[in-house]
Amino acid sequence: MIEKEVTVRNRAGIHARPAALIVQTASQYAAHIEFKKDHETINAKSIMGIITLGASYNSSITIAADGEDEEEAVESLVRLFENRFEED
Repeated sequence: MIEKEVTVRNRAGIHARPAALIVQTASQYAAHIEFKKDHETINAKSIMGIITLGASYNSSITIAADGEDEEEAVESLVRLFENRFEED
């Protein structure tokens, strides 16, 4: 299992478009991927889970992945956050 903490840097937070990008990216990997925020844990391959996470600007999220391609999965998701979901 691998974990990495990221911060939401786009001003609008995680809304429908970034959530769709996250799910599309996470779904490319066989690993089980979760997002953890505060005391809530959701499946990163669930668009409803991502949206209901309520991650606004400057929120911290822990990405956790477990499986054969866990490192690649986490790296891809971290890049999405670092690139602000290509919005800003």
